[in-house]
Amino acid sequence: MKQVKLNEDMKKKVKIKRALVSVSNKDKIVDFCWRLSELGIEIISTGGTAKTLREADIPVKGVSDITKFPEMLDGRVKTLHPFIHGGILADRSKETHLSQLKEQGIEEIDMVVVNLYPFAQTIAKEDVTLKEAIENIDIGGPTMIRSAAKNFKGVAVIVNPERYEKILNELRDNNGSLSVETNFSLAKEAFQHTAEYDTVIYRYLYGEENDFPSRLNLSFDKIQDLRYGENPHQRAAYYRELNAPEHALVSAQQLHGKALSFNNILDLDAALGLVREFTVPAAIVIKHTNPCGVALADDLLTAYKRAHACDPLSAFGSVIGLNRVVDAELAKEISSTFIEAVIAPAYLEEALEVLTAKKDIRLLYIGEGRSADNSEKDIKRVDGGILLQDKDKGVDDRSAMKVVTERIPTDDEWGDLLFGWRIAKHVKSNAIVLAKELQAVGVGAGQMSRVVSAEIAAKKAEERAKGSVMASDAFFPFRDGIDAAAAVGVKAIIQPGGSIKDDEVIAAANEHNIAMVFTGKRHFKH
Repeated sequence: MKQVKLNEDMKKKVKIKRALVSVSNKDKIVDFCWRLSELGIEIISTGGTAKTLREADIPVKGVSDITKFPEMLDGRVKTLHPFIHGGILADRSKETHLSQLKEQGIEEIDMVVVNLYPFAQTIAKEDVTLKEAIENIDIGGPTMIRSAAKNFKGVAVIVNPERYEKILNELRDNNGSLSVETNFSLAKEAFQHTAEYDTVIYRYLYGEENDFPSRLNLSFDKIQDLRYGENPHQRAAYYRELNAPEHALVSAQQLHGKALSFNNILDLDAALGLVREFTVPAAIVIKHTNPCGVALADDLLTAYKRAHACDPLSAFGSVIGLNRVVDAELAKEISSTFIEAVIAPAYLEEALEVLTAKKDIRLLYIGEGRSADNSEKDIKRVDGGILLQDKDKGVDDRSAMKVVTERIPTDDEWGDLLFGWRIAKHVKSNAIVLAKELQAVGVGAGQMSRVVSAEIAAKKAEERAKGSVMASDAFFPFRDGIDAAAAVGVKAIIQPGGSIKDDEVIAAANEHNIAMVFTGKRHFKH
């Protein structure tokens, strides 16, 4: 992105004499306008904002008093008038502009304080109608914002109530003036505000049935700058998507520990995505975005102990995902080794006392709801563009799966097969997961050869591989993967099927008396 070049002196002062105030979000507006008035700044306002200010005994002129024209069309037309936009848009450096204002009896407007109808909040309501949504598309507001932002050399535009205090301080310190530098900063924020607003409207009107639009507009708010990216030489920042679901990772509250790193956030996302696959107590151990431990149990403490036991070496410095409240006993178990971060629905007070004794551990609270936006998309950056796809979400139905071998899985094997299959979806391809009694016992991730992934999973599992089941995120291209599974004692395999050598793979499974299930669905994760 090119850097904007400004030739003028950004320290030049702009005297604020008149302000137009029309806000949907009235947070802090009464105090702000009181203090503007105390500084001798005349206030013009509209509708509900004017009513609020008058009730607070703040001197206000109505827009209709300025335009000599009534609000009309149920308030759709209020500020769209030359007496308003002429006062905002006139270039103060041009004598021709100023003389035209004088000829028409138009006074300059030096500040515009506007934020927009709550369109995003409106469409978030259940059963909102198109008519109701349309009526909450602001017209006059964005027009005033854009006019003022365009003319930042002479006009200040404020769309964010969090800016009020700083603006008042500068006005007091500079005898009722703001610098062009401040106005420029406000203008950038204003254009961002209107761009985000239009993006939300565009997405809503485009509709869910057309959620791969011909032109994609993305809008995110910065949460924080990060110390660095994946590596110390890379700069990074963390952003929240507009209208992100309530229980999404970006909404998690950090209760303790150092600031999150870029890699912490990626690992936390991986932990949260996998732990939400399960409704019974589940514990996830993540290292470099791959699960190195997963287990289910009747209680969370047991689940965590079993997950950690899958690969204790890799669990050092890992990120933990949990789907139940953390108690003191579990907190002690977590504290017994070095853990980078924990994300959980909640923590008991006694658990926090234990965990916060560790200075560096990051504790995140996500709440007990679930982020369930089925329209979520997965975005991947490529050179000069992006790839957009549906997220690989949802639980695969056992009834759609097919047993293709002579031996049928036992009920216990079925439980482990479905458990391992859910895990494999969250492991980098090529992915192999060995599971036994609802515990991952070996994970092979990210290898170029599927049989090598199987060998790594078996090496991690050691003796526990005997009697386990194997889940593969994609089909076996040759029988060598089945032979490798049989060599370590695997009793059942779940995989998508679809290889041109499926017959040979099935025959190998039958030779080894291994039960095999085809899901008909692949779960690559690149």
